[in-house]
Formats: sequence, structure tokens, C-alpha cells
Amino acid sequence: MKSLKSLRLHISIFGKTNVGKSSFLNKITGQSVSIVSDIKGTTTDVVEKSAELFPIGPVVFLDTAGIDDDTILSEKRIKKTLNVLNRTDVAILIITPDGLTDYDKNLIIKFNELDIPFMVVVNKSDLNTVSEQKLSEIQNYTKHIIQISAAKDSNLVDVFVSALVKLVPEDFVSTQSILGDIINPTDIVVLVTPIDKEAPKGRLILPQVQTIRDILDNKCIAVVTQVDNLQKTLESLNCTPKLVVTDSQAFKEVNEILPDNIPLTSFSILFARLKGDLNTFKKGAYAISDLKQNDKVLILESCTHHAIDDDIARVKIPKLIEKKLGYRPNFEYKTGHDFPDISEYKLIIHCGACMTNRKEVLSRILIANKNNIPITNYGIAISYCLDILERATDVFS
Repeated sequence: MKSLKSLRLHISIFGKTNVGKSSFLNKITGQSVSIVSDIKGTTTDVVEKSAELFPIGPVVFLDTAGIDDDTILSEKRIKKTLNVLNRTDVAILIITPDGLTDYDKNLIIKFNELDIPFMVVVNKSDLNTVSEQKLSEIQNYTKHIIQISAAKDSNLVDVFVSALVKLVPEDFVSTQSILGDIINPTDIVVLVTPIDKEAPKGRLILPQVQTIRDILDNKCIAVVTQVDNLQKTLESLNCTPKLVVTDSQAFKEVNEILPDNIPLTSFSILFARLKGDLNTFKKGAYAISDLKQNDKVLILESCTHHAIDDDIARVKIPKLIEKKLGYRPNFEYKTGHDFPDISEYKLIIHCGACMTNRKEVLSRILIANKNNIPITNYGIAISYCLDILERATDVFS
């Protein structure tokens, strides 16, 4: 089964222009992923490449533009480079034997601020040797250092992976499970999956597919149905299901059908746990009631998609909040990986994050917390507005 990009370890490569970032990536992946040139600023946008690294498994490399890029459009390139930090699980800082520059030291400060594990790769060792004094300075920042030649080392991959294993976060050593901690083998989990305009033709949406696979991986029984058939589905079972998981858009109808003794949650709430922090998101949902009429609410969508007439982010959530409050705050929308200036917002509502990695969501939570701005996600906000948040999260208590 091909590993989803959002669940892969994200390894970002940083460094000044022409230190050999692209050559390093090409050698590690065994492909010409990035353009190699002596011309400054050759790498402009972030280059992404999925790969398999034994014994770590599936990873995504992010090759960034030089942080000292003084070429045309340099400001935009540097901004894109720094935005990558928010979705970085492990950072690779490539330098030359000349040692750390002020640019490198400033990046290390950012790594530490965001709690990003990192290693320093001293490249071009075939041309020069790093002095003991400069090596000692690097060791003041990290003990994770390797000296290599991306151009000539035949064992570069082995050296790099051996060092990388020591940096990989525990989350990637222990496989994450969506439901594994609350279900047991042979448990029945009922999945309510409405087939509406947002469902891709001939397929289920990604969180539904991943949840079904997780249920099967945990040796449990997945029963998939739609809202109209939920009552009949429950009556057909010879035992009470361990859990019912619904699409957030059907929360109200499912909650009314489902007996109180059967736990209920949503796909979006499952992903709030998997990709973010459930307690922070719950706290953020309660801040909905504190919104004033002229307050700004930022809705973050990780992936680009064509907004439909009944879009969950642009139509349904604003309507639910308006009904809850009796008035409509100002909603604004941002799509993609770039995280905007959030200082003017009173609340952030994040998507389910099925198309991005946990590090990016946690980074956004961290930034929101530092700015004292509550943050929640789609499913939790919806369940709060419908007055069923406690029921929808009780199974995780």
C-alpha cells in the first residue's frame, strides 16, 4: 500500500545558496530531483520528493531555497523557505567546512523555538576539512553532525540514515493508529458516510478510507452505511457496536438516531486527535460563544478544492455559528501551507488536516497559543454548535 504523503516523515533541507543542498538530495534519493548549478538561487520554490529510507520507512524530502538568496524575488523565496519549518519533522542544515554563518545560527534558533530536531551536515569535505575550532563551535549547537561529500561519497546514504535514526521523533518509531487505543479485536465500528457533492465520484473521502483501514488493521469489523440506513443497520446487528463514527455534516441526524449508550464521534474529531491536539481544539470550540459580531474568524483549509454550494467551511460552519450566536462574525479563509499573520483574528478553525502532516498542525497550534488565539477544527466546532461536543469526545476520556 502506497504511504500517504501526509503520514510520511517530513525532512526539510536548509542552508545557504550553493552549499550543495540539491546535490545532497539527489544523491540520497538516487534521482535528479533538484537542479544542480553554480548559479545562485537556482532552487526557487520548495521541491518535494517522496522516498523510502530503510529502516525508517516512507519520508518526504523538502528542498528549500538558499536562506541568503539575494537574487530577484529573494524575499518571496526566503518566505517560502521559512514557511516550510511549520511542516518539518526533522531539519537538515547543510554547511561547508567554512563553518556556521549568521544565517545558519539564526535557523538553528528557529529550529529550537519550534522544537524541531536537526542535524548539521558539513558538505564538500573532499575540497576542505573543517577545523577543530569550527567543529567545536558546531558542537555547541548540536551533537548530531556528519561530514560528507555529496559529490563523491559512495556510502552517503548509509552515513546519513544512521545519523537520521537518532533524530526521528518517537511518533514515527511507534506507528500511529486512528482508533487502536479505544477498540479491541472483533469490535464492531459503524461508519456513517454520506455520499454528497463533496464525495469524490466512485470513491470515499480520504479520512473515511484511512479509518476503515485502521479498523481492519486492528482486527475489528467495519460496517459502512449512510444516514438513511443507520437505524436499519443498528437493528440488523446482533450486538451493540463499540463506536459510531459519522461525517461531521451528518452529526445532527446521527445523534438523534443513535441511542445514548452507543458512543459517537466524527472522522474530523478522529483526525483532530491524530494530527493535532484534541484538548486544545475542544477548548478552542468553547471560545465560539465569546465571539462578538465584528470579530474575525480565520478558517484554514490545508488543501485546495472547488468550493461547492453547500461547502462545509464556507457555508455550513458559518451558518451553524451564526445560528449558535444569533449573529454572524466575519469569516476569512486561507488555503495551503502558508500560515498568515493571525494577530487580527479572535478564533481559528482548522480543517481535518487529512492532506497535511501532524507537525504542520502542531506548529499552527503552537503559534496560535503564543498569540493567545483559540484554535479548533471543523468537526469539533460543528459538534459544539450542535451541543453534542461532550458526547462526541467522551469516548476518548
